[in-house]
Amino acid sequence: MTVKQISVFLENKPGQLKEFAKLLDDNQINMHAMSLADAEDFGILRIIVDDSYKTACVLKDEGYVFSITKVLAVEIPDRPGSLVKVLDILGQNDVNLEYTYAFITRKVDLAYMIFRVPDNEKAIEVLSKNGIKLICQDALSDLFAD
Repeated sequence: MTVKQISVFLENKPGQLKEFAKLLDDNQINMHAMSLADAEDFGILRIIVDDSYKTACVLKDEGYVFSITKVLAVEIPDRPGSLVKVLDILGQNDVNLEYTYAFITRKVDLAYMIFRVPDNEKAIEVLSKNGIKLICQDALSDLFAD
């Protein structure tokens, strides 16, 4: 019940994100989620894409430095308090949250979050036990279907 996140190191200078986005566009790769964190000289771009294998091949061929990490994609109701409930479940079960970011889909009244935790299996177990829906890699495409 995990999805593959690709973390790409980008030089922190004008045009780098545009160049990267154009590379995805040129290769017909659809980006479903994105987070960008910067440091002084570089940024870490975290993305969820429709085809992680193809993306990895393209990035390798173009000389990008990247890694692939399994993260959790969580579906929650799009209303106040939903995120608090999920965070409370994780906290009560001693599951640390390293970082998170959100993404949107065409589904109404639902929000989607990416969670990076040290122990995916434990987080999956406690979230599932508490009725929180997790999205697997194969189900991602269904979220973006017309």
